[in-house]
Amino acid sequence: MRSPHEVLIKPVITEKSMALKEDNKYTFIVDKNANKIEIKKAVEELFNVKVLKVNTMNLKGKKKRMGRFEGKTPDRKKAIVTLKPGDKIDLFEEL
Repeated sequence: MRSPHEVLIKPVITEKSMALKEDNKYTFIVDKNANKIEIKKAVEELFNVKVLKVNTMNLKGKKKRMGRFEGKTPDRKKAIVTLKPGDKIDLFEEL
């Protein structure tokens, strides 16, 4: 099994994800090969909270151009984690 630091890449800090925080939902960019069970275990182990639900979505990269050269931003996977009422992740509370 992979370590939690390999599964969770970074938190998503946007206006929309901060609004979800009020409903006890936290958003993370996760490894593309991670499943919901691995994501749940990683969050519970790293932050000592109880996870009720995990929603995932695969995001396609956008096409970008630099002059005549065309490229693409990488594909990524995002997970929205719902916690038990009363639990909080301190990483998000400082913002």
